[in-house]
Amino acid sequence: MKKPIIAIDGPSGSGKSTVSRTIAKRLGLQYLDTGAMYRAAALQALRSGIDFSDGQALFKMCLELDLHFIPDGDNQKLFLGQEDISLKIRSPEMDMLSSKISAVKEVREAMAAMQRKIGSVGGLVAEGRDMGTAIFPDADYKFFVTASIPERAQRRYLERLGRGESISREIVEQEIRKRDEQDSGRSIAPLRPASDAIIIDTTGIGLEQVIETLIEKVATKK
Repeated sequence: MKKPIIAIDGPSGSGKSTVSRTIAKRLGLQYLDTGAMYRAAALQALRSGIDFSDGQALFKMCLELDLHFIPDGDNQKLFLGQEDISLKIRSPEMDMLSSKISAVKEVREAMAAMQRKIGSVGGLVAEGRDMGTAIFPDADYKFFVTASIPERAQRRYLERLGRGESISREIVEQEIRKRDEQDSGRSIAPLRPASDAIIIDTTGIGLEQVIETLIEKVATKK
């Protein structure tokens, strides 16, 4: 039997990345970080000097991207060609530019084709913002992981402090709100739960409990 596809969507800082990685590992499925793919596209466009309003140039660039994920313990690294860009794409600038580039119709078409090809054989936990609505609308399981803005801002703030950044929590919350506005307000594949998604609010809940809840829901739906 074809292995299932689990689509996990949600806003920035909701915990969906940790949840998705862990579920993929425990269930023996591939983890697809689509957000990282858009970040990589934004990084390449910035390096190449491509105008983010030039859809055709961005489309051509996306088709030529040589992206591949490499397992790294409990995580994974993203390579652009032979370059490890895992850390380079995790900056505040890439947060906003990835949201901007993902709103370009031609970029979404190119990336969606790439993502669907990866998921064509099943056995995938696909994390993003439109996995259950646009990319894998027939996914076997759909979840929308969210949390309050203050909690998401606190998580992202602590994460950035851990990377050695000097940043105020207030600025992080402002960035979270702006990113939410960009992702939810775009005309193409906006951030929203699929009509048949199970919504998981992680506010005040440990991620291990969230992970166990999702795995239980997958098990009971079989």
